[in-house]
Amino acid sequence: MGHYAWVLEVRPGYEDEYKRRHDAIWPDMVEALTKAGIRNYNIFRHGLTLFGYFETDDLEATIAALRDDPVNARWGEWMGPIMKIEVDPSRGFPFLLPLQWRMD
Repeated sequence: MGHYAWVLEVRPGYEDEYKRRHDAIWPDMVEALTKAGIRNYNIFRHGLTLFGYFETDDLEATIAALRDDPVNARWGEWMGPIMKIEVDPSRGFPFLLPLQWRMD
């Protein structure tokens, strides 16, 4: 199982809106994430900085599934205006943080 993390940002003034949208996340978006193989997905916020953590067995298959999912595309369009997202051009996915240490 792979462990992955990313860092993104909420645009200033949209902190509450970001939280509201995730409190009411679309059930079909959660289903799309699950179908893509994502588990144990958590997002934390400090100021404007978002830190996401998730687990998946096959990162490339997960990225491909999300890239082709229309629900994920709609979610991205809806969230895009309130976030700053840096995408790794080699993957077409947010830059992932290299794991430095794990206690297990």
